[in-house]
Amino acid sequence: MGIMTMLGLATGAELPEGSPAPAIEALDQHGARIRLTDFKGRSAVVLYFYPKNDTPGCTAQACSLRDGFGAIQAAGAVILGVSADDSVSHKAFAEKYHLPFSLLADPDKRIIGAFGVKTIPLLGYASRVTFVIDRQGTIRKVIKDTRTKDHDQQVLAILKGMS
Repeated sequence: MGIMTMLGLATGAELPEGSPAPAIEALDQHGARIRLTDFKGRSAVVLYFYPKNDTPGCTAQACSLRDGFGAIQAAGAVILGVSADDSVSHKAFAEKYHLPFSLLADPDKRIIGAFGVKTIPLLGYASRVTFVIDRQGTIRKVIKDTRTKDHDQQVLAILKGMS
């Protein structure tokens, strides 16, 4: 086992812009099975990875996306959050902050790995990164410089540029 693996740091790079999004699926906080392919041809997808439920930065980011939810929906996109937390933790987080979008449970880090999202050393949490995926299933933008307090505005600017 390599030192990077022992530290819990993924060695792969995030999937680049222009790549097809992997056909992932997972349960959300309501127990619904969400498949990325369900949105193909219907809507763009804002797939955001975050470290941990109910932590300061993750809460600011989720609440920003909640506050911009209507505008993001009007721009033709759905929002899906992903962390290694389980569905029970996602449900509590979503209820506490009235999050109107699905949070996908990825405790085995299959989705995190499929998108090449790095993990935080020792803790194994996903790094904060957002993939904006178009209706055809192509990654159009990877946001690595996430501004947690106005992430909705970052996402909206990209969505408007895609139309």
